[in-house]
Amino acid sequence: MIQIRIHGRGGQGVVTAAELIALAAFNDGYQAQAFPFFGVERSGAPIQAFVRLADKPITNREQIYEPDILIIQDDSLLSDINVFEGTDAQTKVIINTSRTVAEIYKAIQINNRSQGWPKLAIKEKNLFVSPATAIAIEIFHKNLANVPLVGALARYTKLINLAGIKKALESKFAGKNPTLISQNIQAALKAYSL
Repeated sequence: MIQIRIHGRGGQGVVTAAELIALAAFNDGYQAQAFPFFGVERSGAPIQAFVRLADKPITNREQIYEPDILIIQDDSLLSDINVFEGTDAQTKVIINTSRTVAEIYKAIQINNRSQGWPKLAIKEKNLFVSPATAIAIEIFHKNLANVPLVGALARYTKLINLAGIKKALESKFAGKNPTLISQNIQAALKAYSL
């Protein structure tokens, strides 16, 4: 089983990202489960969503405490909460940031020390960055980094593919403006290719 935890803020499409990953994986033959964790938080408050992928039925319904993959939709969360809780040296991390891997890795280590959080367990080779916000602003003219990060997930993990993402977007946004679907496909493709 592969477990994915997504951190973001309310209103950033964290739940939609989880649903799209699950749909794309289902299209690729996985059993998939996606669900959010949030209360009555206001827009902008930290939230999480979870995705499980497996080749057999998934019966576990609890939150994901030890993710195989961690997606950070908003890099401002890196100093607000310990998003790396439960990670280990094998955890793959994808962060929406314009900084390089070396810059963000160093910043995370410094931040964790200053916050008194545990030493970062992940390895720099398992840290990936995507300029998802820049892609979203270019295509949507607003900060909706969720779909570009789904494209980045496909690029860096090969768990899902672009055909599955396209089908998931068409299914999720069926009945909506066709331009919306086409822009989302464009955003995923751009993040995949960068």
